[in-house]
Amino acid sequence: MKAIVYTQPDAVEVLDRDMPDLEPGEILLRIDASGICGSDLHAYHGHDPRRKPGLVLGHEFAGTVIASSDEARMPVGQRVTANPLVTCGHCDYCLQGRDNLCANRGMVGMNRPGALSEYLAIPIRCAIPIPDTLPSVSAALTEPAATALHAVNLTMRAMSRPLPEVSVLIIGGGAIGMLTAALVTSYGCKRVCVAETNALRQASVSRHLGCEVIDPTVSPPPESAFDVVIDAVGAAPTRNLAIAATRPGGVVMHIGLQAWSSEIDMRKLTLAELTLLGTYTYTMSDMHATVRALEQGNFGSLEWVETRSLADGPAAFADLAAGRVAAGKVVLIPELA
Repeated sequence: MKAIVYTQPDAVEVLDRDMPDLEPGEILLRIDASGICGSDLHAYHGHDPRRKPGLVLGHEFAGTVIASSDEARMPVGQRVTANPLVTCGHCDYCLQGRDNLCANRGMVGMNRPGALSEYLAIPIRCAIPIPDTLPSVSAALTEPAATALHAVNLTMRAMSRPLPEVSVLIIGGGAIGMLTAALVTSYGCKRVCVAETNALRQASVSRHLGCEVIDPTVSPPPESAFDVVIDAVGAAPTRNLAIAATRPGGVVMHIGLQAWSSEIDMRKLTLAELTLLGTYTYTMSDMHATVRALEQGNFGSLEWVETRSLADGPAAFADLAAGRVAAGKVVLIPELA
């Protein structure tokens, strides 16, 4: 089979790989669509020591079951997406329903072969059936959309007023930022601003989401102007921007992980009594809820998503790395024989 393989920093190639074996408790999928994540780009640049050369990347996908070790649980022909976090199911976090924090978790596209390929094996317990009305390209966005949904749900628990009454700044116009903006808008928030430095993505956000868009390097948001700030980038400058832009008593949600660590303004955090939250991925419950939300249109039309062939994967990585792509998400479609 063909797969996108990380070969060295700033290089991926389409290479032949053996078909996955069908292990007990697993299904074999024909991949119908798979997305390139920001963490895949992070690995592409050689910035993620957990993703080593030789790895097939990708963990956002939709596919069709072509072989099943247990057809009673998951029949051949079923269309699915899946939770790429392969958790143990028996630790305290899994038993609490907080399986995203499982201490024993593995991950597709990190310590298991990834989904930027023609075929993929995945545990049945990770698979989530998708309705016939949900296109595969949309279903492939379940993973990033679930990240947005999980973050927004955590944020709402910490807010003093409901979303329709507050102002929200989202830093980053990539997939997570756009999906988050679409979701809070669908929840009734009427004052949403997206901060994005890439002119192509600024235009895409404005055209497809209709919310305010700013370039923070040219027109930084006023200090203490937003009730909620969601950092979907996670670099040192965006972390500082997030805290500076949050009004006293507000909430800062940190999603992005572009930088491993950085200093933040703890004085502002303390004196303004801000709530600073971190979020990691999603639970299995979030994934199921996200499939329903995608089907119901809670994330908008998704017309901003760009599709390319799997064979065009290396060029897509290069274009994304160079900032030549307006779309917040590129989804690759295998060209199966």
